[in-house]
Amino acid sequence: MKYFTENNDHLEATFSFSSYAKGVLFVNAVAFIAEKHKHHPEINIDYTKVKISVTTHDAGNTITKKDFALAEAIENLYA
Repeated sequence: MKYFTENNDHLEATFSFSSYAKGVLFVNAVAFIAEKHKHHPEINIDYTKVKISVTTHDAGNTITKKDFALAEAIENLYA
């Protein structure tokens, strides 16, 4: 994992963009990936920064294989 780090039973990453619009486009692409994985992250947009946090709620808010798979797909999108 290049961008995501473990923090309190979540995988978290912050992605930077040159504009608000580019961050929003990234979030829209993440939404499609999340639907494909049937696993949905928490997303916070703060102007040119997008913070994403993933955990598996139905496993007691812990990190599972689903989280690592989604995080990897998001990192590949950003790369």
